[in-house]
Amino acid sequence: MTRLLFGTAGIPLSTWPQETGEGIRRVAALGLDCMELEFVQGVYLNEAQAKAMAGIAKNNNISLSVHAPYYLNFNAHEEHKLHASQGMLYKSARIAAFSGAKSVVFHPGFYLGDPYEKAYQSVQASLGKVVQKLKDDMVCVTLRPESSGKPSQFGSIDELIQLTCSLENVAPCIDFAHWHARAGGNNSYGEFCGLLDDLRKNLGDAALSDMHIHVSGIEYGKSGERKHLPLTSSDLRYEDLLRALKDYGVSGRVICESPTREEDALLLKESYQKI
Repeated sequence: MTRLLFGTAGIPLSTWPQETGEGIRRVAALGLDCMELEFVQGVYLNEAQAKAMAGIAKNNNISLSVHAPYYLNFNAHEEHKLHASQGMLYKSARIAAFSGAKSVVFHPGFYLGDPYEKAYQSVQASLGKVVQKLKDDMVCVTLRPESSGKPSQFGSIDELIQLTCSLENVAPCIDFAHWHARAGGNNSYGEFCGLLDDLRKNLGDAALSDMHIHVSGIEYGKSGERKHLPLTSSDLRYEDLLRALKDYGVSGRVICESPTREEDALLLKESYQKI
């Protein structure tokens, strides 16, 4: 990937009917570049349907990615919940591959009162089994644990870097709104550059040449993320973020998760092109 692509998390709201194939076509008609298939409540495509989406995306020059269901927890204390999380991520990745998507974003889990290091070891071991199963079955996708928006959730930048260094075919999904909400800071050009420096230092230049990024406005409090907001209704300094991405030559995908997804995705793309 040699440029920064902009698109929506899910089917654009202006799509009719609200179907995945029509959503891909609508993204293209709007002048956007990519779309994330939202499996947040469950994997709703089968193999044949996923292959059909791959064809539509190719014909419309749209890059697809996938967001796995929200309820995964690779630090679950109950064995059946852990196995369910592994199975659902595997299923998401398999269908993603049929759809032509190269990245599968997921929420790694919660600390559940465990010390950070203990939770990390659990997540790494549990996720490692999915990585190995996908490798054995020759399912070629990148699993992307997402930076989390609450201190109770696993997914600090350091944890994502550690997972990337320790497991094959794993790379971060950097959600800048979550990163901002989790700390209440991380909202300036210098801080955005600092994060990109950390990624490059620990993961190499390749990490910046194929980033997967989530952006939205966000409402937050002492416990972190509350809800997503339109960019212009929030305090996220998205223009500073875009400048940092441009100055560091970042390539990859920027997925907009705001309530006004296509309007804000277009705002991001147009703002980026003006820099």
